[in-house]
Amino acid sequence: MALEIKILDLGDIELDSSFLVLGHDMGVRLEVPTFGFLITGGEAPIMVDTGFSHPEIMENLGMRGFYHGEQGMDRQLARHGVRKEDVGMILHTHLHIDHAGKDSEFPMSCPVVINRRELEHSVSGLMGEQYPAEYIKHLVDRLHAPGALRLLDLEISGPEQVAPGVWCEAAGGHTEGSMNVIVETDEGKACICGDVIYDVQNQLVEPHLQVMHLDPAVTGNHSTTTRQEKAAIRKALNSGRFVLPVHDRPAVVEGGRVVGRLFESVPGPVLPVEEYPGPLTSAFEAAGRETAGTT
Repeated sequence: MALEIKILDLGDIELDSSFLVLGHDMGVRLEVPTFGFLITGGEAPIMVDTGFSHPEIMENLGMRGFYHGEQGMDRQLARHGVRKEDVGMILHTHLHIDHAGKDSEFPMSCPVVINRRELEHSVSGLMGEQYPAEYIKHLVDRLHAPGALRLLDLEISGPEQVAPGVWCEAAGGHTEGSMNVIVETDEGKACICGDVIYDVQNQLVEPHLQVMHLDPAVTGNHSTTTRQEKAAIRKALNSGRFVLPVHDRPAVVEGGRVVGRLFESVPGPVLPVEEYPGPLTSAFEAAGRETAGTT
């Protein structure tokens, strides 16, 4: 059975637009999705990122979190007939406040896989409340529980296969230990890139304030250099046919350009990029999903 990636809608976050794209619409508040990803078709389902622990925790960063409708881990897993105890492995692009919040709800028999440098970065204090204490303390408990945590050294080892058709590689941007998850699908490789990319439209399709050819705009939230951020974005775009950010819908990539967008799964129905100009809103999402379903 071929590997597929199911997009899990884990909650929304209200934040400043310039957090997503450096210098873009400063002072304008946006509500954006937080996605997790369920890799199916293998021996056991694999979870990539687990969202925030509860909406109120986003106030630690001056943001607001929400659950709307069917959002949330349990409801989203149930849509695919999966329970937490069915998940065979959790992979983390990184450990920020909106990416590792539900780890403690999964059994210790389900190993969490992260890049060792990301765990080191999380306890350094350099990004403060981006790494909540309860998240990191739980991972330290896993560190001392046999089989509960797997640490990779991707900057040294290079890409590492963690399951048939699933690879992890150093992302090179956003945080010092961020990693991409590469999934081999029937329609090409898919790169789950975490927060290396936040906003497909304003970073890639019409990159904000950029004048050079195919030069991506960077985010307003990274702990690496601008040069590293731009290189990390290009690396994600060059990793395969699909790129999947955590706060925007997936994109189809050809020759370093975004040519289409997807909604519920990868592979899945594709909406041409010119028909999905953004920004991401619930009304536009509904219209786009309906259009994509007819192609």
